[in-house]
Amino acid sequence: MTDIDELVRRNADFVLDEFLTGLSLTINPTGNMMVIGCVDPRVDPGRVLGIKRGEAAMIRNVGGRITPATLRTMRMLSKVGAANPDGKASGPWNLVILHHTDCGMTDLAPHTDLLAEYFEIPEQELAGKSVSDPYGSVRVDVGIIQEEIRSPDFLVSGLVYDVESGLVEVVVPPTQVPTT
Repeated sequence: MTDIDELVRRNADFVLDEFLTGLSLTINPTGNMMVIGCVDPRVDPGRVLGIKRGEAAMIRNVGGRITPATLRTMRMLSKVGAANPDGKASGPWNLVILHHTDCGMTDLAPHTDLLAEYFEIPEQELAGKSVSDPYGSVRVDVGIIQEEIRSPDFLVSGLVYDVESGLVEVVVPPTQVPTT
């Protein structure tokens, strides 16, 4: 078990070797990017995608799924960004949905009541969520973003990370979110 003392020691190493000054100047990501990924400890979206600290906002949840709670979090973050316009980069936002192979979400497939609650849908609609297929689920979630976010200022893409090879596959290339 990793204890708190060990974490504090690691933090001291972080401050010496990796801490970046100046990030406190703006809360907005320098890369106009948001990544939504899974909580699986094997899949750190920043590391997998080579994202630098401060370059992207990260949302992590079970399966990296677009749920009503994820959409609420995104709305809240947009308000935070709007309240802090200094340092906001110009250009469109790149919204990246990152799913992965061998996801624990597959283990939840038999627990339809729990999944229905998570997605806030009736159990009969779960088949449409493609819980056992990361390629299908990333397409489903890109479709939800395209329906829910009506702004030409967003590009949305869907990626699948292979936990065996370490490679990322583009399943849905960056696509402008429709406005109507």
